Amino acid sequence: MAIPSFTMRQLLEAGVHFGHSTRRWNPKMASYLYGDRNGIHIIDLQQTVPLLHQALAAVRDVVASNG
Repeated sequence: MAIPSFTMRQLLEAGVHFGHSTRRWNPKMASYLYGDRNGIHIIDLQQTVPLLHQALAAVRDVVASNG
């Protein structure tokens, strides 16, 4: 299984960076937030992109081992 390729620009265009409203946040996520705008948290895609690739690789490995 090939890991899909994507760019930060594609994630931005898809709106992946928009999180929950600032009233519904979990403080444990603070290090992954870029900031907030108009009452919505903005997710830090510079951290998200490599972590998403890492998660996809882990899923690929599980699938490859028939897990």
